[in-house]
Amino acid sequence: MLSKNVKKFNNIPLSILDLAQINEGGTARESFLNSVDIAQHADKWGFNRYWFAEHHNMPGIASSATSVIIGHVASQTKDIRVGSGGVMLPNHATLVIAEQFGTLEALFPGRIDLGLGRAPGTDQMTAFALRRNLNEGVEDFPMQVNELQDYFSDEPRTHVKAIPGKGAHVPLWLLGSSGFSAQLAAHKGLPFSFASHFAPDYLFDALKLYRDKFEASESLEKPHAMPAVNIIAADTQEKAEYLASSQQQQFLSLRRNQPSKFQPPRDMEEVWTETEKAAVGKTLDSPATIIGDSESVKRQLEDFIEQTGADEIMIASAIYDHKERLRSFEILSEMMD
Repeated sequence: MLSKNVKKFNNIPLSILDLAQINEGGTARESFLNSVDIAQHADKWGFNRYWFAEHHNMPGIASSATSVIIGHVASQTKDIRVGSGGVMLPNHATLVIAEQFGTLEALFPGRIDLGLGRAPGTDQMTAFALRRNLNEGVEDFPMQVNELQDYFSDEPRTHVKAIPGKGAHVPLWLLGSSGFSAQLAAHKGLPFSFASHFAPDYLFDALKLYRDKFEASESLEKPHAMPAVNIIAADTQEKAEYLASSQQQQFLSLRRNQPSKFQPPRDMEEVWTETEKAAVGKTLDSPATIIGDSESVKRQLEDFIEQTGADEIMIASAIYDHKERLRSFEILSEMMD
């Protein structure tokens, strides 16, 4: 599951989660150009994966057509694995996802990952627009995972075949922010990524559940856990903290139920109330959010890896200015062997 050019931090790979953020005053096209630029640098710097997350009806996120942007970025890079973190499987016919990722695997063999989530990735009205029938949803997720595995197998049991897809053996990951996907990943012997970058409270319980319940499979002999963290690195601590205000605004807008484009950094004391500050801090003031200069980030990341026993780290860096965001990943790359 490693890319050809992978380097490591404290002997584990680092990967990148990109929400293809649309900046205030920017466009989706600019977002995609920025994603390609970061992915190309990440490829050269030795990051292991570059994943996109499926979201819908979000003014500041451009990765709704997840498989399309995965294909585009894979075509512009050489070694780095590219995939979904994740595709929200209940939004789709399983056959369609098998065909899409079977096609991606045929185009970019050995470089495609399929991370799966069971949340809608949106509000209920948009979920209805996607599915038309909300009676079929998260409860069917384990069955859908089984269907996908069958479609990708050498000899699918179903009469309908995914073409491309049959025999593709696209690596599946389960993603989650609670114990459900942790248990399912353990039961099926699949790698597991926990969304601690926005749901840190259940991180340690979910990882323990996953490891305690894990059953070896043909695809994975032992547990492979990849928690996600927010990292905002800059050349000075003061600058990193200022850049982090864009992410704080993003979480604040979601709390206010007013999603918006990604905002430039500013003095947050002018923006939020004390109650809102505490609410946002409940998510972002955790070991899964790391902000600082190189020395501080290195120390905090080492601590996080020691606390979680992570096998890999997925990094989200929500920074408004593209050059500063690229610099954040460059600082991380300088820490890798």
